[in-house]
Amino acid sequence: MDQGTGGQVGTGPGAWRDPAVAAWAAQATTVVVDGHDVAVWDVPAGEGERHEPLLVVHGFPTSSFDWAHLVPRLARHRRVVLFDMLGFGLSAKPDRRYTMALQADVAEAVVATLGMARLALMTHDMGDTVGGELLARSQAGQGAVEVTRRVVTNGSIYIEMARLTDGQQMLLAQPDEPLAQGVGPELMVASLVATLAPAHGDVDMAGHGELVCHRGGDAMLTRTIRYIEERRADERRFTGAIEAHPSPLHVVWGPEDPIAVAPMADRLVAARPDATLAWVDGAGHYPMVEDPEAFLAAVTPFLES
Repeated sequence: MDQGTGGQVGTGPGAWRDPAVAAWAAQATTVVVDGHDVAVWDVPAGEGERHEPLLVVHGFPTSSFDWAHLVPRLARHRRVVLFDMLGFGLSAKPDRRYTMALQADVAEAVVATLGMARLALMTHDMGDTVGGELLARSQAGQGAVEVTRRVVTNGSIYIEMARLTDGQQMLLAQPDEPLAQGVGPELMVASLVATLAPAHGDVDMAGHGELVCHRGGDAMLTRTIRYIEERRADERRFTGAIEAHPSPLHVVWGPEDPIAVAPMADRLVAARPDATLAWVDGAGHYPMVEDPEAFLAAVTPFLES
């Protein structure tokens, strides 16, 4: 059963504190996966379709709203599809074990429902690991999609290099079961802001925090964060596929990320010498939010080449 405490529970415009969240929520459609609602955004090319579709996979603990302000630009010449993973954003937040296999199943179900078989992939944070699972399946001949090219952004590709926050370590120290009470939007927003570069500490993360807490998602953080344990146990499956999948790879990184530190990007490119690397100077963990114009400048030439 979905949790019902800790955040907004309505989905109409009047239920949201942040008008941008209300506008984003109004554009969502729903795909049912394993009996649960998954929020999906299927955005057609605005100025003529010239490139393969782009699938965007968000990270922990936020949602596809991280990309909302970029979607019109990303979708100028291609279809763009985003979805909130189970346990996140506008999707259902059931009390269950969350695994990378589950989230990859969700991604494949969304893609199949929309009739997509060949696509570009852009991932962030935990989404990098979900992308790694999709790529591992593809390499094993078990994947449902053909990935033509991919952009990997700030995420703990090499978990032993990650500098987990006190909050992340606190959540991991708890049992894999819902909290009796969610952390609440104020603490959630403060935690997100702490991952930004100091110069971007005034970026408004209220809407992102509101979506974490929606449908009691803040009480489920002790369950959804278990991807870190799975990444530790199966890193070579996920990171190995990110390194080895034959599709062209572009790494875009905020170098002031306090968690997924800049040397991770260097290490990934060293493991994949034909990959390209672009820094979003002065950005931290959320470069697409902190400096949208610089982020677009870093990804657009690769995606449209």
